[in-house]
Amino acid sequence: MEHIRHPHRMPPQIHSTESTVSVLSALAERRGLPVSVEHAIGADESSRRTAAGAFAVTDEDGSLPHEALLEIPATESADGAPRTPKIVVQLFEEGDAHITIDGVTFHDLPREATPGFLEAVFDRRAHLKRTWYPPFCRLVVTLDDELSYKEVVPLAYGLPRWLNSLPD
Repeated sequence: MEHIRHPHRMPPQIHSTESTVSVLSALAERRGLPVSVEHAIGADESSRRTAAGAFAVTDEDGSLPHEALLEIPATESADGAPRTPKIVVQLFEEGDAHITIDGVTFHDLPREATPGFLEAVFDRRAHLKRTWYPPFCRLVVTLDDELSYKEVVPLAYGLPRWLNSLPD
């Protein structure tokens, strides 16, 4: 994943996994989108702490790791055109996130960038950058004039409907 300039502004409400879940859920609900959330709390539940000892719930420093998985299903407009893509957000204790949009995963985004990233997707500030030879495609999500994220789109099975509806 490429990104241009790391965001320097950090919203004060995004300081934990739980606060990020609240902000992202509210953002989706304002747009009338359903959200399902799963929490993984404790070292024995955390995906990045596979070496946690038996019955270990806290980290060695006594902290309680908290991860979350949010899923927002794809939606269509009244005429059947794709309105929003399927979105999966994985929030990690370390302060980063993975966001998957219609099968394209943006790895290691800063947790603070996730609300702006989802707003950009919902506002259709995303586009595809394609080349014919060699066949290559990138999904570009622009947060503002200074920051955009790019990720390679696998073309082996064609593009999902929402991605195919984006401008080039």
